[in-house]
Amino acid sequence: MTSGDQVYDVVVIGSGPGGYVAAIRCTQLGLKTACIERAELGGICLNWGCIPTKALLRTAELLETMHHAKDFGIVVGEIKPDFEAIIARSRGIADKVSKGVAFLFKKNKIDSIAGTAKLLGRATGWKTMHQISVTDNDGKASTVQAKNIILATGARAKSLPGIELDDKRIIEYRRAMTLPEQPKSMVVLGAGAIGVEFASFYRALGTEVTIVEFMPRLVPNEDPEISKELARAFDKRGIKSLVDHKLIAATNQGDRVAITIEPKGSPGEPARDTAAAQKNLEAEILLVAVGIAANTENLGLEQSGVQIERGWIKVDKDNRCGDGLYAIGDVIGRGLAHVASAEGVFVAEKIAKVHAEPVRYDAIPACTYCSPEIASVGLTEEKARAQNIPIKVGKFPFSALAKARAAGDTTGFVKTLWHAETGALVGAHLIGPAVTDLIAELTLAKTTEVNAESLVYTIHAHPTFAETIKGATEAALGHAIDL
Repeated sequence: MTSGDQVYDVVVIGSGPGGYVAAIRCTQLGLKTACIERAELGGICLNWGCIPTKALLRTAELLETMHHAKDFGIVVGEIKPDFEAIIARSRGIADKVSKGVAFLFKKNKIDSIAGTAKLLGRATGWKTMHQISVTDNDGKASTVQAKNIILATGARAKSLPGIELDDKRIIEYRRAMTLPEQPKSMVVLGAGAIGVEFASFYRALGTEVTIVEFMPRLVPNEDPEISKELARAFDKRGIKSLVDHKLIAATNQGDRVAITIEPKGSPGEPARDTAAAQKNLEAEILLVAVGIAANTENLGLEQSGVQIERGWIKVDKDNRCGDGLYAIGDVIGRGLAHVASAEGVFVAEKIAKVHAEPVRYDAIPACTYCSPEIASVGLTEEKARAQNIPIKVGKFPFSALAKARAAGDTTGFVKTLWHAETGALVGAHLIGPAVTDLIAELTLAKTTEVNAESLVYTIHAHPTFAETIKGATEAALGHAIDL
């Protein structure tokens, strides 16, 4: 529907996990709502990020388990990946999830408008109405009007200066999910969540993988002990890691990429022979995973006085970026699909003038789905001590857990940080099997009155992976049972 005389209470621009959730919540609250999307419904997350990558990683997990079938008393024949079928399965799942969003829009009576949106400012003669131009895929333009606009346009992969993404040999994550054939070798630039997830996936298929990271450790936003454990696990899997290195050059040589890196060095370090310090790498593919840039271009933000700060849309505490204008998710630099969804609900409730629970930014769970999985919430031990927060720290290794031994996966640990005086959860850091699901219990503890004592006296079913949380908390209180 692209009728030029359509008037809405709310128009959401972008249908990712922030946009589509905001649109649905708006209609639930009685607001006439439309959502404008220039590509597939569901945005990057459902089509090119969260969902299809997890399909790929599930395949990798299953493949690695099958390689160890003999350990479980199972005799199998030759095991090898069918790369084309793996990619096809991932794309099929993304397509089904995208269609699920279309169904939800229809169910909730949300007008889904296909096209590229641009803000035109206030409608002539209307103090409370914004005008939005919508250009469809055939170049036909129309306009819609709205009392409120929610910008949920997301972000895209970025590269480094001088490194051109050619979609063939030097690629970003979208191309990494649709390569025509499995590469024999790959260099991954960046060891954040995207980088280590793709490194984990391709290594499971048999690709030779090297990670190059500018910071001193893998997953640099996580607790240092988590980084150390991941480096150890990746080393066992044959994934090479070159941390504290920077990329100097990368050129497409036709059938491979020639890559030059060198140690980053530290401020104040004596000058060194740069040429001697440089390393030359070669790989069929260079995957650039160094971060994202907000989708703010050609949105007409200047027409409505929306400000950009360090590349992101600037918002206030209520996610406002103008009169009747709101922004959520990646476009404001927050990252994480579940944060965008929470902000979408918050903004919808603000617009509807009902109680809107503020997003708890101090209690956002972060999950990385490599093998082993990583999950965390709250402060790292390093940050807690830097803030002079008195803490009790407890760790429980999966190697001491009966369920982990039965499952054949004893890598990793759970680490909990509890306030030494109040017993409140300060932070939790997990690496190992099922931790991206286990983090929910600790996130609940972070946002409620659950404390260390109440958690250890909560009966955890046996045998389960969740017992590691109880065990780590017991260790923090000084009365570990199974250690």
